Amino acid sequence: MRVVAKFGGTSLGSGDRIARAADSIEAAVANGHEIAVVASAMGSTTDELIDDITFQASDADRAEIVSMGERTSVRMVKAALTARGVDATFVEPGDPEWPVVTDEYGEVDVSATQERTEALVSTLDETVPVITGFLAEGPDGAVSTLGRGGSDTTAVMLGSYMDADEVVIVTDVEGVMTGDPHAVEGARNVGEISVDELRNLSFRGAEVVAPSALSYKDEALDVRVVHYQHGDLLTGGTTIEGTFENLIDLRERPLACLTVAGRSIRNESGVFQSLAGALGDADINIDVAASGLDSITLYVDAEEAGRAENILHQQVIERPEVASVTVDEPLAIIRLTGGELPTQPGVIHEIVDPFAEERIQIHDLVTSATSVAIVVAWSDRERSLELVQDLF
Repeated sequence: MRVVAKFGGTSLGSGDRIARAADSIEAAVANGHEIAVVASAMGSTTDELIDDITFQASDADRAEIVSMGERTSVRMVKAALTARGVDATFVEPGDPEWPVVTDEYGEVDVSATQERTEALVSTLDETVPVITGFLAEGPDGAVSTLGRGGSDTTAVMLGSYMDADEVVIVTDVEGVMTGDPHAVEGARNVGEISVDELRNLSFRGAEVVAPSALSYKDEALDVRVVHYQHGDLLTGGTTIEGTFENLIDLRERPLACLTVAGRSIRNESGVFQSLAGALGDADINIDVAASGLDSITLYVDAEEAGRAENILHQQVIERPEVASVTVDEPLAIIRLTGGELPTQPGVIHEIVDPFAEERIQIHDLVTSATSVAIVVAWSDRERSLELVQDLF
């Protein structure tokens, strides 16, 4: 059997836990199975590295810094396997064997990643590759990241492209539970759960498998969640059944809406670039952008609202094309991703009607080829999420 085993940060949080992980891998290899390992950063290393970047750093430098957590983990796991007589190799961005490639827009380059993954598969009968989760390699060879839940995404994506029989997510929970064992008595493990059920639980705070990872799961690929203390990669835990249909995501933190107004600025070249570039230079991420004939709207984290307003106000002073900037907060954003939803006739009508019936104001609606982003008041976020989940 061919298995991709992903070890989360908690399951690699100490030398003893790394040893336990290596024991489970060694046992699976001894039983004749082909194993590829995806490793997260040990413990809370990534969060600590991010917190330590208190200075302004480029996206490229930030990616290099946060990648150190995963780079350390794969070396630790590889060393533990070698000490047990298992032929293992760590694989990280920059290596000839590195599989996960992104395009110039930061999206996974499917064809290139599949081609590289096939080459990696050819080595499975000789060695155990220990692959850094969360990381990717851009077209220029620079390190990039896959975002929140990136290690889960790495594992399920590679499992699919490797034609693996199963992806095993090794974490600090006994699979999916009937309830929070810290809050309710008698909570027990759920042996099987559908992708849709797990996705809905994830949106309500159950951090088991990142919803973004499930988009790579197909019917032929089994995904299972087990506790790191279980010690057996091939049994136990919760099996996730079914396939990804649509992904509905509620942003966890509130947004601020900054609107820059000016006469016919949509027809003025360089205005958007100037506004976005000024925020980028200050390391303020733009979550969503929209434009009209006389305005450009930029959504940023609400905690950055004051700083972003001052930066954009400076642009208003310097550029004659723009006249003023205003701020509205807090706002929530719900994203619906899957298939080609916005190109389906009537889909926007289906989304908007329930909001009108509930008297919920939609502050903005932004569509792309594969997603719809709905912006509402922060106080309306829970009901808005329920409306979209009921539809899709």
